[in-house]
Amino acid sequence: MAPKNRIIIDTDPGVDDVLALLLALSASPEELEVAMISVTYGNVPLQRCLRNVVAMFHVLEKEMKWREANGKPTFGALNAYKPIVAVGASHPLEDEELVADHFHGEDGLHGVHTAHPDLSPADTWRTLFGDKVEGATDSDEPPSFSRFFTPSKGPAHEEILRILREEPEDTITVVAVGPLTNVALAAAKDPETFLRVKELVVMGGAVNTIGNVTPVAEFNCMADAVAAARVYALTSKVPSSTMPPTIHGKSVLGAYPEKLPRQLKLSLFPLDITTPHELHKETFNQKIQPLLKQGSPLAKWTETFLNGTFNKIDSMLGEGHNEGLSLHDPLTIWYMLTRDHPQWTTVPKPEDIRVETCGQWTRGMHVIDNRGRAKPAEVDSTVETHPEDPMDAVTFDEVPGDTMGWLSLRRGNRINRVVSSPGQDAFAGILLDRIFA
Repeated sequence: MAPKNRIIIDTDPGVDDVLALLLALSASPEELEVAMISVTYGNVPLQRCLRNVVAMFHVLEKEMKWREANGKPTFGALNAYKPIVAVGASHPLEDEELVADHFHGEDGLHGVHTAHPDLSPADTWRTLFGDKVEGATDSDEPPSFSRFFTPSKGPAHEEILRILREEPEDTITVVAVGPLTNVALAAAKDPETFLRVKELVVMGGAVNTIGNVTPVAEFNCMADAVAAARVYALTSKVPSSTMPPTIHGKSVLGAYPEKLPRQLKLSLFPLDITTPHELHKETFNQKIQPLLKQGSPLAKWTETFLNGTFNKIDSMLGEGHNEGLSLHDPLTIWYMLTRDHPQWTTVPKPEDIRVETCGQWTRGMHVIDNRGRAKPAEVDSTVETHPEDPMDAVTFDEVPGDTMGWLSLRRGNRINRVVSSPGQDAFAGILLDRIFA
């Protein structure tokens, strides 16, 4: 039976990114196929993010052998499919690189590679992606720990386009849980092919809540605000109306064509929905301790970086807090596994959410118009919008003084913001049960 959903995960592992990847790979073959893992910089620099992906597969190979030997269920999707792993952008389009190693640890996983060298792959893994390793020769055997993935020597954004080009339209969903640089590069190089995507699921932004990097900005969006603005613009009937301003009249990637085949469907998971979905230290350790005693390699690996994360939260918030690890990225995968559940709800109609790219204090902010003003084209049925010519249409529903087009039906983005899930308090237990069987 074909999988219900086929996805590309664009990620910057990171603690919760790894949990998202593990959740996806633990799905049944009928639920989900991970066609590709597209790696970007973000929580830590690119090569550390890539190392964490390769290390995860290395641990999973050991875990699968352990489970088979002990009669335990193995990861269904991991055994059924072999995703491509491709290396993407190492820096933002125009911003300075922003990292979160203060929270995720210098290696992105709280020192797990140092703590458990037996669970980390040999440095020869770099040859899988075309890098030379000191002391290695051309006659050296390729690494043996790549049974569960296919390495690509091509750039991640080109692999994204290749898959979208070769697969039927509306069959591949891209789930982006890091900075949107790879996605923006793919969309800029071939927007017509990129728009063959079924849906773009984005973990990013803070709409009606505070940011986690600045008072108004969430990490993924602030890490490459220009990329986010460019990607969001594809949800508009007139993408030029929300594209980021150019620097000295010149854009790094250039403009989109005036006419595109359709608008992008973008489902947004901002901090508003992801932050309350938490995993607490006590819940995790209650699940993991018996598996540690039984010798699970995956339990040993995850215990190190998750308890490292819980300890970091404790040090940041002090005694007496009741905060857990927010499951930002895994929530997008739960959505892919259960997207037909009626409790997944979005705003009543797509919102015009725009990304600030120039503000001194507000870069990365998700701006939304809460003034409650009527859009003339919504209340006046005689207004012409000329859908066959979107560039001319912007003049037909303008309001005097509305220079940024907030009251236009054609200008502005159209984002499906997710506002509720099948169970805020239940998700942590579901996540642990799926990953640790």
